[in-house]
Amino acid sequence: MSSAASTSSLPSGLAVLTTFPDVLFIPEFIFGGLVWILVASSKVPSPILQGWVMFVSVFCFTMSTTLLCLYFCGAHGGSSSWVTLDAICQGTAALFYLSAAVLEAYFTYAIGLVSDNPLITTIYRENIAAVVFAFLATLLYVIHKVFSLLRWKSS
Repeated sequence: MSSAASTSSLPSGLAVLTTFPDVLFIPEFIFGGLVWILVASSKVPSPILQGWVMFVSVFCFTMSTTLLCLYFCGAHGGSSSWVTLDAICQGTAALFYLSAAVLEAYFTYAIGLVSDNPLITTIYRENIAAVVFAFLATLLYVIHKVFSLLRWKSS
């Protein structure tokens, strides 16, 4: 696998799946999709918090899918402005996911305090899984952001 410091341009075609940090798109899809599914499947006692988490997971999933498809097609044409766009998108996704993960953790902690009801216990367990996957997605987006910034700096 090539290093982000050794290449200053974005890969195209199947090289996207073998170049770091672009290979992180795959686990970002998986963990982001799991957050989306878990939040969508749980009952929503607090729609404002859950709505933000849903927005972030759907937005980041759509943004990552779009970027990956554009990279596969080679739409960037080796332009350095796409390296800047990649760094901005990854930074935005990292910030959004961090806020969503913290809100989801707060919400899960709050419903855990009143978990006497079996229905609330089920919601609590689903939200614990969503929190874990949200923080894993955050970590992946942060790693991707750091290496995208290094690629941007060297371009």
